[in-house]
Amino acid sequence: MITMSDEEFEAAVEDGLDAVPDELFDLIDNVVILIEDEPEGDDPELLGLYDGIALTDRGDSGYGELPDRIFIYKNPTLRYCEDADHVREEVAVTVVHEIAHHFGIDDDRLHELGWD
Repeated sequence: MITMSDEEFEAAVEDGLDAVPDELFDLIDNVVILIEDEPEGDDPELLGLYDGIALTDRGDSGYGELPDRIFIYKNPTLRYCEDADHVREEVAVTVVHEIAHHFGIDDDRLHELGWD
């Protein structure tokens, strides 16, 4: 496992978010991005998670609801990656992957599009 400070990892997440085109970023609705050390549950290798209702599944209401959440998991990413550059690349892919879920794009379609 490589070592990266919280600040360095947060900067990698910010860089991943900055890579999202403004036109797409402007369409994101009621979502918060969170960085956690480890995922909850049975998958310790999970790099990210979208927790919410995709825009394609939402009804007309929704005002006053809690925001959807995108989790980016630091330690699994550091265990998976070979160096800091790989971390930045993988975080960017994970950010895009989880944002895609917000827009209703499932894993199968992401794989078809080359976002493995």
